[in-house]
Amino acid sequence: MLGFSRLSRELAFALAIAREAGAATLDWFGSERLGVETKGDGTPVTRADREAERLLVDRIRGTFPDDGIVGEESGERHGTSGRRWILDPIDGTRSFMHGVPLYGTLVALEVHGAAALGVVCLPALREAAFAARGEGAWWARGLGLGGSETTARARVSAVDRLDRALFCTTSPRGFERSGHADFYQRVRQRVATERGWSDCYGHVLVATGRAEIMLDPIMAIWDCAALQPIVEEAGGRFTDFAGAATHRGGSAISTNLALADEVRALARG
Repeated sequence: MLGFSRLSRELAFALAIAREAGAATLDWFGSERLGVETKGDGTPVTRADREAERLLVDRIRGTFPDDGIVGEESGERHGTSGRRWILDPIDGTRSFMHGVPLYGTLVALEVHGAAALGVVCLPALREAAFAARGEGAWWARGLGLGGSETTARARVSAVDRLDRALFCTTSPRGFERSGHADFYQRVRQRVATERGWSDCYGHVLVATGRAEIMLDPIMAIWDCAALQPIVEEAGGRFTDFAGAATHRGGSAISTNLALADEVRALARG
């Protein structure tokens, strides 16, 4: 599955700490002790977010002390190596707060400004998707179930018609707030099926061939950095709404390759 290159070793490390932090979130999942607060941007944060990010930061600083780190909850620590870890301890905090299992722990490594590897651990679903540049994308299932764990290549679907496609998005409200409501309507009117399987989970569905389109109109770097290498190494395309292949946020489109151009044409109107 994973080779012996430096990037492969770093991917194995990222997967291990994402699994550890993800498992820690389960101690809080469904709990009444979440201690929910509202951040300056109006989004919620819980004790679980902060504890999981603290665990990730501690593991990275102990193993790669010269690397930079940027986390959604703790901000940025600058490094000297030209490498930066990008963390989202709970992507989908609102889902997490409501006891919905479609949330993930995201770990990415940026090397000289490019997203080199990414891990999305879905602890409540016992799944993970992960990839490194040139190493392919992988889909693990049955995590924590011992002999039931399986890992296979992650690949996007071959569906080549919008009227056969499954389209996911986090919330229609985001399209309204961001001024992209028309794009949302153009896509939903063309596809076969629309579902609200949100946040990182929708992008993982695209990377593993279970959906063809995932749109997110409002994204930050910690939302995107792990997703770009996974979707692209699975054979798909990951861009912002303007069509730029970036992990730096703003917005995000994940698609399989067959529908990539058609969906981005709908974004342009």
